[in-house]
Amino acid sequence: MSDEAIRETFSGLGEVTIRKMFGGKGIYYDGLIVGVEVRGEILLKADAVSAPDFEAAGATRWTDAGGRPVNMPYWTIPESAVDDPDEMAVWARKAFEAALRSKK
Repeated sequence: MSDEAIRETFSGLGEVTIRKMFGGKGIYYDGLIVGVEVRGEILLKADAVSAPDFEAAGATRWTDAGGRPVNMPYWTIPESAVDDPDEMAVWARKAFEAALRSKK
C-alpha cells in the first residue's frame, strides 16, 4: 500500500507519519503508533478497552501469514469503515486513544 493511500485513509484523524518496519509500515499520529500496514492491509491499534468494540464490529485480530492469531494489539479495520471516511475517523481515533493509554 502506498504512503499516500495510508495518509488518505487516516485523513479524518489528522496528519500521520509512516515508517518502514519489519517488512511493513508503522503508522504514527502525534508521535504514537496507531496502526501498521502489513501485507497490503492496515491494522489499527487496540487494547483491553477498545478491542471488544473492534470485535463487535466484525474486525479480526492480526494473524500471521498462515492465518494464526498473533499476540500483537492490532485489528483489521471494520468492514463498514473501509469506504466511509467519517466512520474510519472514529476507528482511527479509537486507535489513537489506545496508543495514549498504552503510553501511561
